[in-house]
Amino acid sequence: MLIQSVVFLFTHFIKNIKSSPSGDRNYCRLRVATRNMSHLLNKEEIEHFIHRGFISLDHSFSKALADEALEILWNDLPYDRSDPSTWTEPVFRLGMYTNEPFVKSVNTPKLHDAFNQLIGKDKWIPCKSVGTFPVRFPTNRQPNDTGKHVDAGFPGADPDNFFEWRVNVKSKGRALLMLVLYSDVGEHDAPTIIYEGSHIDVARILSNEGDSGLSFMELAGKLDELPKRKEVYATGKAGTVYLCHPFLIHSAQPHKGSQPRFMAQPPLLLRGELLISDADVVYSPVEEATRLGINKA
Repeated sequence: MLIQSVVFLFTHFIKNIKSSPSGDRNYCRLRVATRNMSHLLNKEEIEHFIHRGFISLDHSFSKALADEALEILWNDLPYDRSDPSTWTEPVFRLGMYTNEPFVKSVNTPKLHDAFNQLIGKDKWIPCKSVGTFPVRFPTNRQPNDTGKHVDAGFPGADPDNFFEWRVNVKSKGRALLMLVLYSDVGEHDAPTIIYEGSHIDVARILSNEGDSGLSFMELAGKLDELPKRKEVYATGKAGTVYLCHPFLIHSAQPHKGSQPRFMAQPPLLLRGELLISDADVVYSPVEEATRLGINKA
């Protein structure tokens, strides 16, 4: 069930904070070409993030780092890497990792430059751990965690009640959702489904909920009522990182390929809250994107 995956996700999200195809599916992704002289995002890429809610950065870290990380992950799985008959579950969840390959993979100059452009310098907290890892396997069994959701950013009255973790319109605690690919992910390899532009719909909902916002489950209960959005598959080579607006709706899907999918979905933590209503400031792209929804409320 989605609830089971939420428990796992938020258990390790807390640890991270303390330590630091049917329908209209679009398989195309905005790809950021490798630059020899600069890691900076161009105007088109920033506009894509603001209006569609994400960008995809190829070659964010090396294949060598990805391979090192895969060795560690396979050692923690109860399956034989060379024997697909042992891959009995559609998804097996691994937690947060602080090993060097993981931390290096999400702290490259290319990613740091993008963080500064999208969020603002000194407004985000570098990742000290990476996870969680919902490792997805090609089996005949259907996963039970494919519901639409938005990841939460701060605890409610009871920090141990993961279903009550909250999201507010200022995105307290969370700057970005990252989808970090440690294996090659094609159209049939259970890529995460991104609902393009859905961050605007969520911002509109949250604009009426004040500083306390909504709990994870309260917000999840409203997502099916929102307008239909184009589905984009988070595919790419190992070393690709999707940087997503914190309000972007996403979901899992069954694996229809042949090789396991290894992807982490860590938050990039926010030092404070987004500025969304001060007329005397220059808004960051993540703040501009949020304001699109507020202005439509």
